[in-house]
Amino acid sequence: MSLHTSAPTRRRVIRALVALTAVATAAAALTGCSSGSGSGSKTVTFLSWDPKTTMQPLIDEFQKENPGLTVKASYTPPVTQYVQKLQTQLGSNTAPDVFIITAENKHQLMDGGFVKDLSGESWISNIAPAAKDTYSKSGKVYGAAVASWGGGILINKDLAAKAGYTAPPKTWQEFIDLGTKLKDTGVTPFYEAADGIPVTLSALLGVENASRDGKMDDQIWSGKTSFEKTWTDPVKTWNELFEKGVEPRTAAGLTGDQVLQQFEQGKVAMIGTGSWALGGIKQAAPNLNLDYLAVPNTKGDLYWCGAVSPGYAINAKAKNAAGAEKFVEFLQSKKGVELYQKETQSITTTKDFTPDLDPSLSAMAPAVRDGKIYLPAVNWPSHADAMTSESVALLQQTISGKITPEQFAQGMDTKLKSLQ
Repeated sequence: MSLHTSAPTRRRVIRALVALTAVATAAAALTGCSSGSGSGSKTVTFLSWDPKTTMQPLIDEFQKENPGLTVKASYTPPVTQYVQKLQTQLGSNTAPDVFIITAENKHQLMDGGFVKDLSGESWISNIAPAAKDTYSKSGKVYGAAVASWGGGILINKDLAAKAGYTAPPKTWQEFIDLGTKLKDTGVTPFYEAADGIPVTLSALLGVENASRDGKMDDQIWSGKTSFEKTWTDPVKTWNELFEKGVEPRTAAGLTGDQVLQQFEQGKVAMIGTGSWALGGIKQAAPNLNLDYLAVPNTKGDLYWCGAVSPGYAINAKAKNAAGAEKFVEFLQSKKGVELYQKETQSITTTKDFTPDLDPSLSAMAPAVRDGKIYLPAVNWPSHADAMTSESVALLQQTISGKITPEQFAQGMDTKLKSLQ
């Protein structure tokens, strides 16, 4: 989902987090006396992590329905770049009226008093319960998420057919075997971006989490278990992609955009990605014959990566608070969600709109709606930002063959201990 970030950039993100925490109390205190009622303002500022091509149709419709308001949008890609920019803006009191709340920044935003409580909004009942729970604290809702997403193996069925593909792999070994056959045809079998915990690894970890009744992360944070005990085997399984040549080790330097471009151009047969990518792929390469496959496990289990999507949040110190409220209300409205779903092919979850989903999502959608999905950062009880940065650093070293899966998991334990 995001662009590749270097180690220096990750360090800047962590420093920004420290700075953000330092100003949190002051920001919360100032919220009540902010001059930003915005009663006379005609502009709503918005920082989006969806690209302009996705959001412009929504902005155009909003402005059409609200002729007295203009949305001034800026765009920064997820995840690390977005979080860093927003934190910098919040620390300098230059943040926009409306921005994105995510798993990576929700604790800082909610704990620091940077986001407005949306619980009293008349439309909040339209948001799915799981979406409200994801961006809630102490019974108050701070983000309006209009979709959930699933992640799996997106396959170019025409390329795969050349390697004898006829049905989705049901075991991890079948997936590895398919990758090997694809490699023999001269095509790159599989790619995933290395700027976050990959879809396949997240799904493998999801099986482990499900075996612990969904309490794996709470147990790690409380000291009842550890990353070493729970993550080592899934990371070993995932690492076979590189050991057996199904995915090249050069993937350590790939961004999400690069992975998608390679897939759209027919240079790679399978990628690990989320349902959110489908809209852009369909626009760029409408003739691809696609399907999303669940990630198989060594035990024969099938699982999906996924989570509630990022939500829209209102700056507690918004210069145009009234306009911001109207904009977020529109973004979760039937018309707004319909436009968003059209652009992204997202699995939307608001109550007043039922999306007509692409057939490639038919296997994924029920699991997403039932919550049978997993994404580590969403489930981490605290320090999701720092732990995400650490996981990316360790991940890239593992892909490059510089450290072992055991060392990956041990490194996560070391980092968590340093934060607690």
